[in-house]
Amino acid sequence: MDRAGCLRQAQEIVCKDREETYGKPEDNFGVVAGFWARYLECPVDAVDVANMMVLLKVARAASGDHKDDNYIDIAGYAACACELGSRAAVKKGQEGW
Repeated sequence: MDRAGCLRQAQEIVCKDREETYGKPEDNFGVVAGFWARYLECPVDAVDVANMMVLLKVARAASGDHKDDNYIDIAGYAACACELGSRAAVKKGQEGW
């Protein structure tokens, strides 16, 4: 699979399939963050969830046979982290770029 194909699939998954199934990333990742924060007994936010999911996929990619899915998911989680981080920066009065 080429990079354009990877990004197209990630976009389809993040912007359509997963959102229809699980809701908006900020809502779903917020729920996950709440569970993780209670379990870890430390603050966790939605951006942390997206970033840690990237790390999960990197670990899977590093420890097994090549699967396009790992890289597609990394692209999708990275896009969610970018969007959520940009929104948080705007709320704090910071520039996204």
